[in-house]
Amino acid sequence: MLDTKRFMGRSHGFMRPNIIALCAWVILSASGIAATPSTNGNESMEATGSTAARKSAIQSIPYDKLDADARTKINSVLNNVTVFRRLPTRVVNCDPDLYLFMVRHPDVVVNIWEVLGVGQLQLRQTAVDTFRIVETEGTTTTLEYLYHGRDMHIVYGEWTYTGPLLARKISGRCLAILKTAYMRDAEGHYYITSRMDGFLDVESGAADMLARTLQPLVTKNVDNNFIQTVSFIGSLSKTSEVNSKGMQRLAGRLTHVQAETRQQLTDVVTGVAQRSAANAPRKEEPTRRMASRVVVNQKAD
Repeated sequence: MLDTKRFMGRSHGFMRPNIIALCAWVILSASGIAATPSTNGNESMEATGSTAARKSAIQSIPYDKLDADARTKINSVLNNVTVFRRLPTRVVNCDPDLYLFMVRHPDVVVNIWEVLGVGQLQLRQTAVDTFRIVETEGTTTTLEYLYHGRDMHIVYGEWTYTGPLLARKISGRCLAILKTAYMRDAEGHYYITSRMDGFLDVESGAADMLARTLQPLVTKNVDNNFIQTVSFIGSLSKTSEVNSKGMQRLAGRLTHVQAETRQQLTDVVTGVAQRSAANAPRKEEPTRRMASRVVVNQKAD
């Protein structure tokens, strides 16, 4: 049986994923761009909405690698930013292949939450690189991957909110940029640094209401959800190492992802387990240990 406590820990049991946090996870990583996240130097690990952080996020966008439609969608958000947020930078021990798979398949992450009984939203793939999200609290969003590489993903979203916190329906757009850096230690373990920049565009007339009513709550919630989501991905990676059969059974229970995606998850989990076994310290065979003791004893005589 798969131990769900190994996945969730204490904090994951209270996880309430929201659209902006998911957009943050889904979108960003840094595809060979010089401005990759770092735990050293002048870049802070803390969340911020500073002008400098916003400027560096915009400068990191690889416009030369985007088509005209993607550039138009990105600029539609950047030209009307209501809220900018650089989420807390996180470092997690995680297999790179599993990390990238989860970044590119947010429907898998959300369906696992559903199976474990901690999800508060529905996310379904509707087309290649396109997903639709419905939150129980009143937000509906369409997300589209505009760019993805090993180190960067950019996601564009169009959303509508009709929940109880506001007196009327509001809509807008969002942009998330997830940058990722990888470090491998001497024992073969990977440590992945994730930094997400999020831009939110709210329709004219609703921005002031959002700032007064929701922004303090939303920013804290987004930070916490991003931290928990990154930690959750690390838990999935560790479980794949020590209980790959349980992870494979879990993949078979994911009913809201495509059959091809389920098989890909199974293959990724198998690869994680194999790499972990290959990097594990090898135990000396008993016969070799016995032979060594005989040789030592002979030399002593």
